[in-house]
Amino acid sequence: MQPIAASEQASALRRVHGNEAEVLVGTKIRQCEASGETDKAESWKMIQQVLRQRSGASES
Repeated sequence: MQPIAASEQASALRRVHGNEAEVLVGTKIRQCEASGETDKAESWKMIQQVLRQRSGASES
């Protein structure tokens, strides 16, 4: 997944799920890893990183 796509996905998830977006992404990461879908898990990790960066920025 390209960084711009991860950013767009993170924005959409935050709009729809609010603060629960990061929990949802964590669940998706675990599901993908458990089923051996490492590429998908890496994509979800990129989205998670964007969400975390944005939450840290808003807390300052």
